Amino acid sequence: MTATTNSRHAPAAHQSFAALRHPAARIYLAGNMLAMMADNIEHVISYWMLYQKFHSPALGGFAVFSHWLPFLFFSVWSGALADRFDPRRVIQFGMMLFMSVSLAWGVFFLTDSLQMWHAALLLTVHGFAGVFWAPASQLLVHDIVGPAQLQSAIRMMATARTLGLLLGPAVGGAILLAIGPAHGILLNVLIYLPLTLWLWKAPYGPRFRKGPQAPARALRGFADIASTIRRIARDRTILTMTLLAGGASLIVGNAHQAQMPEFAHDLGHGEAGMYYSLLLAANAAGALVAGLVLESRSLLLARPRTAFMLAIGWCCAIVGFAASPVYPLALAMLFVAGFLDLSYNSMAQTLVQLGAPSDIRGRVIGLYNMSALGLKAFSGITVGVGGSLIGIHWSLALSAMALLAVVTTLFAFAVRTAPVRPAGGE
Repeated sequence: MTATTNSRHAPAAHQSFAALRHPAARIYLAGNMLAMMADNIEHVISYWMLYQKFHSPALGGFAVFSHWLPFLFFSVWSGALADRFDPRRVIQFGMMLFMSVSLAWGVFFLTDSLQMWHAALLLTVHGFAGVFWAPASQLLVHDIVGPAQLQSAIRMMATARTLGLLLGPAVGGAILLAIGPAHGILLNVLIYLPLTLWLWKAPYGPRFRKGPQAPARALRGFADIASTIRRIARDRTILTMTLLAGGASLIVGNAHQAQMPEFAHDLGHGEAGMYYSLLLAANAAGALVAGLVLESRSLLLARPRTAFMLAIGWCCAIVGFAASPVYPLALAMLFVAGFLDLSYNSMAQTLVQLGAPSDIRGRVIGLYNMSALGLKAFSGITVGVGGSLIGIHWSLALSAMALLAVVTTLFAFAVRTAPVRPAGGE
């Protein structure tokens, strides 16, 4: 590598909350936190109304698939859009879809005219809104803070989204009680506005990048997936980090969250109360603490070996939760799992973005999202279906142990000493 490449990929000096030293990053992260909160407020209100009106487990299952399958099939295409066009506009389009869905729910709730096909359509559009949002929002982070503070920015972005994830159910429940579902979900439209409006004039994106720019590549649909895979196959770090994220999502993912009522029952707290709520929130609380602690001390710089060690720890924490015979230990294991989850995922994403060729960075981010998010649609098979056969404790423990074997194999491949050509070709 040249000196230029080394400086471009060199980590920043140890600074606490380095990304927050950029005023624009503070605004951007706050806007993303609000958008994630609004996303989850919509889930709280719409899922409640769907249950009240239809009492359909099938529709509940469709809500999960419609949320994650668009990431599986269209993340790379969305990343290609962010490569070719202004990522600010791609994010804004995603926000407009989110707002349109909340507005439509509100109209249907006010007029009491919601039918099941309306619900299926709105759930699908909501899933696509997330696909437009995710790759472009990560690509824009690169423009706002640059490579030196990229790990800090990605960790803070994950922390902001986790905070939104935690606040969403609480705020959504309060709105639902205070002003009702129809007016509450209409109010939710406004929460997407700060990020949408700030992006209109934010001085970031292709027009504001310095230095020579690679020519815009044509959109080629699903052919972009194959060509992107061929490009990243030359970089062992990008390849293994993408496979690590995909393996974790496919084999374990967050499927145990859907099984939490049964875990709570087996731990002696089957009623819908504080103890059950704490189990649901423990994972997100651990992730939030991870973001704050790691950033406050600028700990765990992005390295493939460290990412794999953290992922191995996450597998062990999930096994520990599945095997926990008492509630306090189970709660602690979930908290530790959340801490390690944010730690290794943000590190893996940082390594992918730093190593991605600049001309296809959006596509590479999209491929990573396809793996990390899209494959979550199938995690219920290993944990949920397996749980119906051998019990959820065994199914989750065995799934985590199977993932541990996969992670260990990838780790061995990643640390081999054979030289690897960088994905950027530098």
